[in-house]
Amino acid sequence: MKKLLSLIAIAAFGLSTAFAQTPATTAPVKAKTAVKKEVKTTVAPAKAATKMEAKKVETKTTTTASKMKADGTPDMRFKENKGKAVTKVAGPTKKDGTADMRYKANKKN
Repeated sequence: MKKLLSLIAIAAFGLSTAFAQTPATTAPVKAKTAVKKEVKTTVAPAKAATKMEAKKVETKTTTTASKMKADGTPDMRFKENKGKAVTKVAGPTKKDGTADMRYKANKKN
């Protein structure tokens, strides 16, 4: 009986270690150090302060009607970008509007 119980215990221990999760090995994270920057300001004489003028910086932003993805291509999820692209074909076209490649004018080579 002792042999049977010890065999069951060994099997249970073997199964529990076989399916146990191993800890992930990661590189230690370095703590970020706070950097203080000191800004030195100098006080200008009163005459120089009156001569200096505050310059206003203007930023121009242009909004386009079409939304763009990060890579610069139009985002096709929006209605204004779903319009058909107009391509000019040099020679005859098929019924669906694509270039008919049987003609020399539509071939690239």
